[in-house]
Amino acid sequence: MDGARSRSQIGALAEKFVVEHITSLGWHFLERNVRVGHYEIDILAKDGRTLVIVEVRHRGGGSLTSGFGSLTAGKQTRVRRAGERLWHSRFRHDPTVDHMRFDAASVHFSADGQASIEYAMAAF
Repeated sequence: MDGARSRSQIGALAEKFVVEHITSLGWHFLERNVRVGHYEIDILAKDGRTLVIVEVRHRGGGSLTSGFGSLTAGKQTRVRRAGERLWHSRFRHDPTVDHMRFDAASVHFSADGQASIEYAMAAF
C-alpha cells in the first residue's frame, strides 16, 4: 500500500471496499462512521429486517496479525455498546427493523494496493 497514505485514508478505503461488498449482496447501506456518544460504528446497513453493525479492520502486507486477530475483546465490547445505544436512540421503535447483528470485515492490502476482504456474519 502507498506509504504516503495516512492510517485514516487507508481505513476509509477499507470501509469503501466493505460497503461495495455488502451492497453487492443486496444489503442496504445506511451510513459510515456513525458517532454514538464517544463510540463510533464503522458501517451501518440493513440486511432485510436486520440492522447490521459492521466493524472493519485492516492490515497491510507486513502485519503480524490479521484484521480479525486485531479485534480484541475490548473492541468488541465497545462496538456492542455503540450498537446497543444506537438501537435505543434510533431503531427501537422502527417498524422496518426486527433485530440487530454484529459483523466483522477484515481487509488486507497487498504491497501493490490490491484489497481482499474476509467477512464474518454474526462475528460477535
